[in-house]
Amino acid sequence: MKLILSFIAVALLIFFFIRFLEQKSLYFPFPTLEITPQDMSMAYEDVHLTASDGTKLHGWFIPSESPKAAVLLAHGNGGNISHRLEKLKMLHDTDLDILIFDYRGYGLSSGSPSEDGIYLDVQAYYDYLVNEKHVSADSIIGYGESLGGAVIIDLAKGHALGGLILEGAFTSVPDMARKLMPFLPSALLKTRFDSFNKIGTIKVPKLFFHSTSDEVVPVELGRRLYEAAQGPKEFVQLHGGHNDAFMVSQDEYVGHIHEFVSNIMNDYH
Repeated sequence: MKLILSFIAVALLIFFFIRFLEQKSLYFPFPTLEITPQDMSMAYEDVHLTASDGTKLHGWFIPSESPKAAVLLAHGNGGNISHRLEKLKMLHDTDLDILIFDYRGYGLSSGSPSEDGIYLDVQAYYDYLVNEKHVSADSIIGYGESLGGAVIIDLAKGHALGGLILEGAFTSVPDMARKLMPFLPSALLKTRFDSFNKIGTIKVPKLFFHSTSDEVVPVELGRRLYEAAQGPKEFVQLHGGHNDAFMVSQDEYVGHIHEFVSNIMNDYH
């Protein structure tokens, strides 16, 4: 009996250690907004919303003077919306309205991050664009960077969009764990963010960006996700790191976004 109890105790310790490690490895929220769009000469509106489970959320709406479309941007797993200003400026200068938000537990958003909770967060901001800003769903481009790719793919699975832009996205959390932490039994992970088994159902045009030297998300996972997707689709290889490839490859990055959005809106109109 003592042996059995010892085995159960060790198993429980391993289980809870994995859960702890999983949470700490997935989410790196930062509570303080360091700058605002105004600091980069962009007018903006604070957007405070409440998710369907009561969680208070915060984001920014950055309007363009002559918008071609609206981008709903789901950011990666670190920092907060104030750490994406360079990217927001590039998108803004491409004549796009932008709605970016912080997941629960990030920035000024309350609560703690979880897979199911973050899915509720992006739905709240999608509904805001459609119902409050009266943006046609066909004019909304879902944009997901890294972890945000899984968030925006889940949204696109059940909501109309004009297209998807995925930057440094991965297939699933278990696949990432097998690549980065092979000692971790991925079958015991609670969080899935299983984009691989969702993206094949999404019919809208897709633009994939991935750096060949991405040190966080292996490019092979980005390619596997691309191969699982329906067309029309395009995979664009960038240069630079996981967090700065859009700046290192700025001309290619901006050029492909401009072409992608223009094609979508020409087809829509």
